[in-house]
Amino acid sequence: MNVSTPNSDVKVLVADDSAFMRTALTRMIESDFSLHVVATAQNGLEALEKISRLQPDVVTLDIEMPGLNGLETLKRVMRDSPRPVIIVSSLTQEGAVTTLEALELGAFDYVPKQLSYISLDIVKVRDDLVTKIKAAARSRLYGLGQVRRAESRSGPVAATPYVGVPSIVAIGISTGGPKALQEVLPSLPQDLPMGVLVVQHMPPGFTGPFAKRLDGLCQVAVHEAEPGMLVERGHVYIAQAGKHMTVRRRLSSEVVLHVSTYPESTLHTPSVDVMMLSVAETYRSLAMGVIRTGMGADGALGMKAIFQAGGLRLARMKLRARSMACRVPVPKWGF
Repeated sequence: MNVSTPNSDVKVLVADDSAFMRTALTRMIESDFSLHVVATAQNGLEALEKISRLQPDVVTLDIEMPGLNGLETLKRVMRDSPRPVIIVSSLTQEGAVTTLEALELGAFDYVPKQLSYISLDIVKVRDDLVTKIKAAARSRLYGLGQVRRAESRSGPVAATPYVGVPSIVAIGISTGGPKALQEVLPSLPQDLPMGVLVVQHMPPGFTGPFAKRLDGLCQVAVHEAEPGMLVERGHVYIAQAGKHMTVRRRLSSEVVLHVSTYPESTLHTPSVDVMMLSVAETYRSLAMGVIRTGMGADGALGMKAIFQAGGLRLARMKLRARSMACRVPVPKWGF
């Protein structure tokens, strides 16, 4: 199997029925010197033929295509020639539901189709697309064991055992996050002895359907965060897109959610840092912070605050349900 190495171009195939979108996506992808579009396809059957022949490292796939649509194409890719697929979807309620179905079928991540003539929109979509393609390419290398071999050569990471059980787990997750959460959260037991807060960078209109889908998959209860919600054991709270989620202690035994647009100066809304800083202040040593790669700098300050308060940090590692359940000792990872 031909797979790009970290020092070579990442080969990308773009599948979209719109000539404008194929051109726009190609230009955005190739604005990064390490990415190369080897071909484009205007429908599902053409995409499957070119994937088989050209063996791209990553595929961007439109959901709405004539004939064989994106979901059916994705199923065949995962069955016959598995590789990372990034869904390009519309910013509608229906688009959100279909995108989440694609993630359940094996798509790595998604990019909202929100191109306009406003240059800031183009730059934002381009940066998001390039970041996710690079992360997808790295995930394929990891799946082939190359990253594991590289890590083994660098030696083991020192770890400090942690044997306590936190009262809250604060998770910051971005690129590849929806798929990871759909894989991990259903493994959590119904009697999970803690609450879980999740900041997942998503566009408006996606977090509600995402929380509803997760709730149907999980033994724990999953909610889109609402102001005044009581933080309870065995419950997962997903931050609303476009609003920060924080926690405040109402009584000695009760903690409630606060949802607002303040502060307005953060790069990301919701912000992992804003959420984790409130968790560190409220829960102190009973907090656990988890960061999955792809967040950039968001979360670094929050993880530091949790550590300084005596809590546990899990960083730059794959999420594991057993770690969140604290059924085995887990390491204290730093940056």
